[in-house]
Amino acid sequence: MGSYDALLVLSFGGPEGPDDVMPFLENVVRGRGVPRARLEAVAEHYLAFGGVSPINGQNRALVEALRGVVDVPVYWGNRNWHPFGEDVVRRMKDDGVRRAAVFATSAFAGYSSCRQYYEDIARISVEGGPQLVKLRHFGDHPGFVAAMVDHVGQALEKLPDARLVFTAHSVPVSAPGTGLYEAQLRRSAELVGEAVGRTDWDLVWQSRSGPPQVPWLEPDILDHLRAIDAPAVLAPIGFVSDHMEVVYDLDTEAVQLAAELGRPLVRAATVGTHPRFVHMIRELMNEPSQPQCAVDCCQAYARA
Repeated sequence: MGSYDALLVLSFGGPEGPDDVMPFLENVVRGRGVPRARLEAVAEHYLAFGGVSPINGQNRALVEALRGVVDVPVYWGNRNWHPFGEDVVRRMKDDGVRRAAVFATSAFAGYSSCRQYYEDIARISVEGGPQLVKLRHFGDHPGFVAAMVDHVGQALEKLPDARLVFTAHSVPVSAPGTGLYEAQLRRSAELVGEAVGRTDWDLVWQSRSGPPQVPWLEPDILDHLRAIDAPAVLAPIGFVSDHMEVVYDLDTEAVQLAAELGRPLVRAATVGTHPRFVHMIRELMNEPSQPQCAVDCCQAYARA
């Protein structure tokens, strides 16, 4: 396939039991000086689900789906938990992999969603190991859009008079790359909205963290649900799988708020292992070249 002899699915990682939760969160925030109390509060989100993040199971399912579509070996590694990317790349070296496509499980620009994956690739690369080539942003790719259209359409069938509300992870307004991140999300939402016959959609934000005095993208999903006097279909377009920030922020907090407000709410699925999304990854691998971001694009920013 193309000029690659392997595919590496590179993701965020997540705990797989209660004992994993705090070590995992410490890995996520290493070097940032996040207070212990903040980590303990976030840990409660995971512990409410038995200490198991859905993301690892979903990545395993994606890898299995890809093995039926691509004709090269498929590996999976994480930034913050087992299997760690550096361990997987060493195994790839031992397996004789020379050049691998890297599919990062994030569709859009920005530091955490893109630039940090370039940093990961540099960090986990080993001398004599495979060349790792990150595949491009894909939020406007027809495969991603088609998968979202299917899932949003299914949700709208359950609640046809609902307001269509797209959600994505909030980021600090001042963070490098925020403008491009928001513009790409709005373009994806526009494409999905057009395909399902909705031009009156909203794009809102979720999962913000950090000190309250630092402005982040708004409105927050919960504030937005309070402000609109209508049933809602939530479409988490900023995420590729139903991981913790989806099942907690949307399926738990947003669902609870909607019940309190007495307003119907349906949440559309993420692209997950939708066949068009899986085949999209093969199509990205077959593109003759991969646009690479400038080395100073979406650089790290001070976070607390």
